[in-house]
Amino acid sequence: MGMSDLYGPADRQESIATIHAALDAGVTFIDTADAYHLHADEVGHNESLIAEALASYGGDTSNVLVATKGGHLRPGDGSWTLNGNPDYLKQACEASLKRLGVEAIGLYQFHRPDPKTPYAESVGAIRDLLDQGKIQMAGISNANPEQIRQSQEILGGRLVSVQNQFSPAFQSSRPELELCDQLGIAFLPWSPLGGISKAGGLGDRFAPFQQVADAHGVSPQQVCLAWMLALSPVVVPIPGSSRPETIRDSAKAPELQLSKDEFAQLG
Repeated sequence: MGMSDLYGPADRQESIATIHAALDAGVTFIDTADAYHLHADEVGHNESLIAEALASYGGDTSNVLVATKGGHLRPGDGSWTLNGNPDYLKQACEASLKRLGVEAIGLYQFHRPDPKTPYAESVGAIRDLLDQGKIQMAGISNANPEQIRQSQEILGGRLVSVQNQFSPAFQSSRPELELCDQLGIAFLPWSPLGGISKAGGLGDRFAPFQQVADAHGVSPQQVCLAWMLALSPVVVPIPGSSRPETIRDSAKAPELQLSKDEFAQLG
């Protein structure tokens, strides 16, 4: 699941309840970033929220993987900026470590290429963090096939994930998904339901998903996630959620088995 504060100041207790509901439902992967916040003075707000939710959860969280990212900044005026400078990325990682309250980040991802910094230098910083034990696994986000191959080489074959936008409405990342499938690297679709603002209308915009959902008596959002999971064993969708009921619904997607005809119908 993905946690983000980009779409409005969600109630803190409801956000924590959503994370707890995800854990209750068996979710073991939580994705965030230091840039997931609204205001300029709240860098890392989402990371701190996740750390609080995990600490206050009554059950075992030892199998939960928390992933975060660095290199994409949100100044607070609605804009985004980039910083792939190696020194900055290492500083950002240190700050994320403190907010998450861990000795090593489970999965750290270079958030987005910075045109002002050679890509190899940015990924080189991620390699250094991996070598130093600051992070347990390394990933990249918003990358093209060439950057995936380059990162795999720089990291000495230790690239574990690629997080790109992918949904029924946005399938231009198919080449990256297929490359990840070939290389055995996890492909993490962000905004798999089209984004929080559009996820609710997925069935209206894509009739086949609603038709298959009606046949199974489930939501079109659940069908969408099941379809993604059926595309390749390396696909791990990370649907965003701000309410316990939506994450409980999404968590049922692995149980939904689509027939060959249904899979073909969904494209």
